[in-house]
Amino acid sequence: MTVSYVESSKLPTPWGIFEMHGFEDSDGDKEHVVLSMGDVRSGDPVLARIHSECLTGDALFSLRCDCGAQLQAAMHRIAVEGRGVIFYLRQEGRGIGLLNKIKAYNLQDKGADTVEANEQLGFGADMRDYSILRTMLEHLGIKKIKLMTNNPRKVKALQDLGVDVVERLAHESGRNPHNAKYLATKKGKLGHILEEGDDGQ
Repeated sequence: MTVSYVESSKLPTPWGIFEMHGFEDSDGDKEHVVLSMGDVRSGDPVLARIHSECLTGDALFSLRCDCGAQLQAAMHRIAVEGRGVIFYLRQEGRGIGLLNKIKAYNLQDKGADTVEANEQLGFGADMRDYSILRTMLEHLGIKKIKLMTNNPRKVKALQDLGVDVVERLAHESGRNPHNAKYLATKKGKLGHILEEGDDGQ
């Protein structure tokens, strides 16, 4: 799957004014955005976050995950530095979609962990496709990145696209009693690198 650039606009936020760049996939059924701040074309390493859409966490303030807290932390961190990008990919539920995510939540309510729930629904533990980043990176002229993540798969995905990940920055926030099992599963089954306890994405 490939994506194509559509248009850009200003996006005022509580953390500052970002530039919002819109992209559409080749099938026309998914729209992705990149938020940028400052001059990301200078050639210097860019502070970056790859964030997969999480309606429940990003917009509905769910405590089942750490997604919303991580998105806000990334926006704040970029605003403080005055330069950076957030790749906001419409890959809900690690790629299974919103309604299947609700089905997975139902299975989790009955005792399954986040990986077991996806697998019981017939999906892989992580179905996300990071190759769609290629067009976004080329459009913004980004070749070197300081990546805010605890997920080694994201680092490898960028490296596979020819991006120089000069540094991985731990990005942990949003731990609470409701997501303890979820975070422990990401560490134990998905290989996330965690600095504090059993959380991180």
